Amino acid sequence: MGCRDVHAATVLAFLSGTASVAGLLAAVLLPNWRQMRLYTFNKNEKNVTVYTGLWIKCARIDGSRDCVIYDPQWYMAVDQLDLRVLQFALPLSMFTAVSALFLCLIGMCNTAFVSSVPNVKLAKCLVNSAGCHLVAGLLFLLACAICLTPSVWVIFYNNYLNRKYEPVFSFDISVFIAIASAGGLFFTSVLLFLWYCACKSLPSPFWQPLYSHAPSMHSYASQPYSARSRLSAIEIDIPVVTHTS
Repeated sequence: MGCRDVHAATVLAFLSGTASVAGLLAAVLLPNWRQMRLYTFNKNEKNVTVYTGLWIKCARIDGSRDCVIYDPQWYMAVDQLDLRVLQFALPLSMFTAVSALFLCLIGMCNTAFVSSVPNVKLAKCLVNSAGCHLVAGLLFLLACAICLTPSVWVIFYNNYLNRKYEPVFSFDISVFIAIASAGGLFFTSVLLFLWYCACKSLPSPFWQPLYSHAPSMHSYASQPYSARSRLSAIEIDIPVVTHTS
């Protein structure tokens, strides 16, 4: 694995993380977390479906795409506990994932553009690419847990609502988008962990998460000073033969 270069695993992890964040954003904005189907027995009227999101609520008549009732203030009056938790959990998961993407990008830029010998003046405060990718993997895993737990809870809470009231509730496409995005975040963290585990065995101190001390320039020198000392000793020990007339 080309650990000293930008590897395909880190690029794929960055792309996967970006796609997962985009999926989370779509799940947050779409008003399709829960459907409530209202049936009528009057042949002159049509059934109504109420689409519930995290921020808005929309009621549509069968065969129409326009909202008969549109409530943009729904986010203030949410009376369903699972949706209220998601209002806080999904933005927090997005913020954590974006922070991880930023760290991943810093790690790739550090691998691509930073020289192989670190600057001694900056070594005490330097975070290398391995540290960036390792912390990014942990943040992706945390974002996955924050997103996945309340999204799965929506499914069980939906069953609870059907038992408590009537079987008119069903979860919608945003639940699947959120769970798929959580899977993408988990896949991203696994890629970064695999990259780190494959590269940390290298003898270079670059594959430690943080520099424990300022690296010395002599540790990167190809020829140690002792070789010159041995060479000087050999030159001194050579006997000098003189001829006298």
